[in-house]
Amino acid sequence: MRVYAFAAALLLAPQALFAACVGPSLLDRLSDAERAALDATTAAVPFGDGLFWTATKEDHQITVIGTMHLPDPRHSAILTAIDPVLTGADLILLEMTPQEEREMQEAIASDTSLVFIDEGPSLPDQLDKATWDALAAAARDRQMPSFLAAKSQPWFLMASLSLPPCAMDDLLGGARGLDQQIMDVAEGAGVPMQALEPWSTLPTLFAEVPLSDQIDMLRLSILGPDIQAEAFVAMLDGYFAGQIAQVWAMSELAANYIDDIDPAATEAAFALTETLMLDRRNAAWMPVIAQASATNDRLVVAAGAAHLIGEGGVLARLQNDGWAIAPYLP
Repeated sequence: MRVYAFAAALLLAPQALFAACVGPSLLDRLSDAERAALDATTAAVPFGDGLFWTATKEDHQITVIGTMHLPDPRHSAILTAIDPVLTGADLILLEMTPQEEREMQEAIASDTSLVFIDEGPSLPDQLDKATWDALAAAARDRQMPSFLAAKSQPWFLMASLSLPPCAMDDLLGGARGLDQQIMDVAEGAGVPMQALEPWSTLPTLFAEVPLSDQIDMLRLSILGPDIQAEAFVAMLDGYFAGQIAQVWAMSELAANYIDDIDPAATEAAFALTETLMLDRRNAAWMPVIAQASATNDRLVVAAGAAHLIGEGGVLARLQNDGWAIAPYLP
């Protein structure tokens, strides 16, 4: 799912290591009126609450699991609950499998321009000093040197800054999100896996976006450390409560705490993020899911939870294709 301004889109360690990722929630900052507006907005989102769903059509069944790409000790209980579904599956579809991970690493090693600016002005040359200083500080908070951030493609820096500083030690130490833990279960049980999309999907999509628009999206990553920590707590708590529409809406509210940001540019950047990160990818996944469901009676689709919700989400698209959708309680 998007981790504040990015779903992501796009990563268990001892519980004590996550002590820095707890504390006040961004929800605590909202006024009664803001909370009421948030609740009204999220209540109207199709399939906005829930992590586990079943889609049935004739004799075929799909179990849909909304995942979190970041590590958290609470994943352990989820993994235990869904283990029978995973180990009993004929096929598991994920955003990326170990094969795509290897292909991505090899491609970046041979062509660094996929993630870094090899030619032309670097990011500090394209941004005002205050914006670049804030981005460089945010990168350093995530153990990313400023010189590396300066040469990063905007989409790659966005992805890097979507990771909370409080989790960086664990991520760099190999802690894994729910997606990767599902892969481990599948490999251990001998269950086949297939990717929903090529690993190159995100770089390809962002290559279509004018650099100026990418820069506007990048500005959404400039949250102060306190707000970033509170937003991450709100995101995690919302995810494990199954309140996915609320998590998505909260990411836009977080932008209200970025200094000197244009509301119109913010709205446009979020709309573009939703189009690229969710809508277009969801649409491209549907033929893959349809083909897999035609040849596998017990299919599992595990993807970032933000991909499940809304009119353009995977669940609504399945429903429009004639699948009956119901909550699944593992």
